[in-house]
Amino acid sequence: MKILRECDLRAGNPLLIAELGTSHGGDIVKAREMIAAAGEAGAGCVKFQMVFADEILHPDTGEVALPGGKIRLYDRFKQLESPVEFFAEVKEYAEARGLLFLCTPFGLKSADLLRQLNPKIVKIASPELNYTRLLEHISQWGLPVLLSSGVSLLGDIEEALAALHFHENETGQAADGVPVCLLHCVTSYPAPETDYNLRVLKNLSGIFGVPAGVSDHSMDPELVPVLALGQGAAVIEKHFCLSRGDSGLDDPIALPPPLFARMVQAVRAAQKAGPEETLAALIRERGGETIERILGTGVKRLAPSERANYRRTNRSLHALRDIAEGEIIGADDIGVFRTEKILRPGLPPRWETLVAGRKARSFIPRGEGIRFQDI
Repeated sequence: MKILRECDLRAGNPLLIAELGTSHGGDIVKAREMIAAAGEAGAGCVKFQMVFADEILHPDTGEVALPGGKIRLYDRFKQLESPVEFFAEVKEYAEARGLLFLCTPFGLKSADLLRQLNPKIVKIASPELNYTRLLEHISQWGLPVLLSSGVSLLGDIEEALAALHFHENETGQAADGVPVCLLHCVTSYPAPETDYNLRVLKNLSGIFGVPAGVSDHSMDPELVPVLALGQGAAVIEKHFCLSRGDSGLDDPIALPPPLFARMVQAVRAAQKAGPEETLAALIRERGGETIERILGTGVKRLAPSERANYRRTNRSLHALRDIAEGEIIGADDIGVFRTEKILRPGLPPRWETLVAGRKARSFIPRGEGIRFQDI
């Protein structure tokens, strides 16, 4: 699929995304400064995250250590919330500067609010790749979707595409569903460059008949983006900040403007030089062994740095209240959350309708994952 509706995503001419995420802290002045800086650094798109903590985490999921001390992870996510009016302003500001506005929703509430802004395209984060109900909901919009595929296996990607009602036809076009671009990702912060296995881009594109790109969480501004270009990346995304010393959740692993500009320059230079000359130059500069490790085998697998996150970072079914043995589990008793810190994972979200209406075979404490043996 060569053209993603209004967004022209092509191998060899990637859309460069500056992931602002929540680094603006809800400050519209800082957000505008970040958008302007990203545009000046060469980004073609600025991406935000529409966070509502109760769509993502159970309050009892555990704590996270911050410079000021430990805080509940749920409370940290509450601090990242911004009203829909904020996103309307940043969208208008970005588009006035010729930048594509992109935003990630994390649940049905944020998805519906985002839809009110009439976006041209939507992004699904890696942990929500298995959130079946959210994907089915977004598929009804008919908008192009960038689908991150970190902390996932091939079967997970296949199920996500099915939830988006994507069906490849003989011409490689989306026939019955939304246009999709897969973003290969390593769900680790920061992610080692050598975990990226970039040869998988061509395999993902070939297996599923869609464009593929990379969402890069590594610290180096050039290695993964330039090598991904040689593997046909249609999208290259990097976290963006004004300073790595700022207080944003992802600022320590993000690129400040000079480094983002360096990435853009390296990608554009590689486009002019061509893949063979670029690869030869990187091997001379960085060493053949390092480059080969970054390129990897091309087999889709969990990267070493993200293996421990599988099923904990992904969504699963959790009890919203204490559920007694023998009690009927109602639809309103089930939350679809990232498990994260101390809770046990539950069944994947695709089993949500199966669980609703079943009797609990044993006591299920509030917050814990709902498993097959519990129903």
